[in-house]
Order: sequence, then C-alpha cells, then structure tokens
Amino acid sequence: QVQLVESGGGLVQAGDSLRLSCAASGRTGTSWTAAWFRQAPGKEREFVASSSRNSISTYYADSVQGRFTISRDNAKNTVYLQMNSLKPEDTAVYYCAAGWPNGLAAMREMDAYGYRGQGTQVTVSS
Repeated sequence: QVQLVESGGGLVQAGDSLRLSCAASGRTGTSWTAAWFRQAPGKEREFVASSSRNSISTYYADSVQGRFTISRDNAKNTVYLQMNSLKPEDTAVYYCAAGWPNGLAAMREMDAYGYRGQGTQVTVSS
C-alpha cells in the first residue's frame, strides 16, 4: 500500500503563488508516475499535471501551462506542484495521484492511478 498526503493549500490572492507538496509513504517502489488533479465545486475533476519518475516527461493541462510546474524529489518520495500567477478559476481541491497509467490518455484520468491523496484546498480570491 502507498499513502499520499498533500499539503500546502490555502487562501491567496490572484497573482500569488503556492507550492503544493505530496508526500508518499509505504511501499512506494519505483517508476511510478505522479500527477495532480483538481476539482472545483460543481465541476468535474480535471487533470492538472503529471510527471514520469525521472521527471523527463511532464505534461500539463492547457489551462495551467506556463504557470504551474510539477517536480519530484524521489529521494524524499515527494511530488510538488509550484503554482504561479494564480487565478480565481484555479480555486479547487487539489489531489495528488500515483500509479502506472497505461498511455497518455490514461495519464489524464485519475481512475488510472492506483493511489490518491485526500486533497488540499486552494482558494484564490480576486
């Protein structure tokens, strides 16, 4: 089993930055893909960003491209999401996920990951 715990969420103003962390523990193993998803009230959950184990392959949703950066410290089993130039529409609960999605399409589906955290709230005021 793998446990994921997110942290770093909070209330910020538009234009501010936040860095989310996702600490993995348990039988983490190696080679897992890490990803961030988010879900705003009344909206469907959406893919935000993902990273291969070696961080060579990273993918972003169009809505966050250029503003968000996913990174990971494998020695610490921690994944980060640096969020800059935050907008009110970035307000959501952010979830970390880890697993082995099969293909690029699956990578954008949270259900394709074996593990997920409980989420951390990010609120951006205008």
